[in-house]
Amino acid sequence: MTTTHVTDLAVLQGPLDWDEFAALYWDRRPVLIKAVSPAPFELREVFAATTLATRPAGPYLMPPTAQFAVGRFQQSEPANWFPRAEDGTFDGYRRRLDAELAAFSKETRYALVVHAFHAFHAGQWERQRAFFEPLWERTGLPLSGAITTLFHGTYEHTPVGVHRDRFATFLFALEGRKRMRFWRERPWTEPVTSVLDYQPHLATSFTAEPEPGDLLYWPAAYYHVGESIDGGSATSVNVGVPREAHRAVHDLDDLLLGRTPDAMVDPHAALVRLPAATAPLSVPGPPTDGALPEALEQTLRLFQEYRDPDRMQDRVVSVALRNWSASGLCPAPPPEAPQPLDDGTAVRARARVLSRPVGGALLCAANGHVLRSSLTRQQVEPLLRRLTEREPVLVGELTAGLPSAAREEARRLLEALESFRALTRG
Repeated sequence: MTTTHVTDLAVLQGPLDWDEFAALYWDRRPVLIKAVSPAPFELREVFAATTLATRPAGPYLMPPTAQFAVGRFQQSEPANWFPRAEDGTFDGYRRRLDAELAAFSKETRYALVVHAFHAFHAGQWERQRAFFEPLWERTGLPLSGAITTLFHGTYEHTPVGVHRDRFATFLFALEGRKRMRFWRERPWTEPVTSVLDYQPHLATSFTAEPEPGDLLYWPAAYYHVGESIDGGSATSVNVGVPREAHRAVHDLDDLLLGRTPDAMVDPHAALVRLPAATAPLSVPGPPTDGALPEALEQTLRLFQEYRDPDRMQDRVVSVALRNWSASGLCPAPPPEAPQPLDDGTAVRARARVLSRPVGGALLCAANGHVLRSSLTRQQVEPLLRRLTEREPVLVGELTAGLPSAAREEARRLLEALESFRALTRG
């Protein structure tokens, strides 16, 4: 790769070399990599995923993964201003919004942000996973998972202003022109975490202007803000890898409740889904028999099951298998509906399948999804090896050596793996 340096920014003329990237730039300095190919995101698919991710449950409800701002003001009921399939493209969406916002107010600049974005398109998710696996081989899989966020709009600058994340960030530029502005250290002295009016601090900043097809990376230590150029619209997807301020709450969410798109947006969101105690916490006076208030008794009963070592081992293994099979990109796109497989259907693997025995059962995972099987590891491992052979194999051949009851269980396993997109029919 050919490298030039512009202040703190390195500019590489590809192709992307992961060994060089890990040695020179990872957690060290920003780098702009020109014309990355193949990129995990395609504009057509990104728009389709955006229409799914912003589909509200009702006319006045906000999707849990979406934010929309007009000017500097976050909107609480912007359902009519989210993308629609009939818009066709981001350009068609922008033209519709230009007209609708002009009728609404003098301010027509807007910002659309979608969190947990990789969960809304399976093909896009698979390419993203394949793109980053060479990096994980060199740096390790993210403990609490990478996040993916879409940014689109004509906004003057990022709605939160200048800020710093706990994530190292990869920005994939897809459409339009966008400027990223950086500071090596916090440019203000006030006790705040972000600023909207940062004009006084421009002199100490430096910028990068990725073009469509470029990849821009910056470490978690850098303060930054995104800016539009000449008021035009821009579309990009950011992938954030947690590098700082890891908190046990992220892992606790996984163990207790599992990872959902709304929990990816707000790490505290999952905890509020725990059942609330219904008894009053206050009591008329101090207990005379040493008993706890009923509200605390309810809470203890709720968490009692988590003291069971067998149950917690099962839960820990399940979370680990899901994260490893998803290459850290959780939540994964939901499974497809299972379809029957008869003995004459030929199948072969299209994704790795992980397995681990726990408590008399076998947990199998693929593409971020986990299932429980009554088959033994000795029964499943030869079956999985056959699936990875070059030629497809008939379901009847895969299950021929198993007892009759085990054959039906193996068929259900194969049907589930196909719904996880880990098998394809020959």
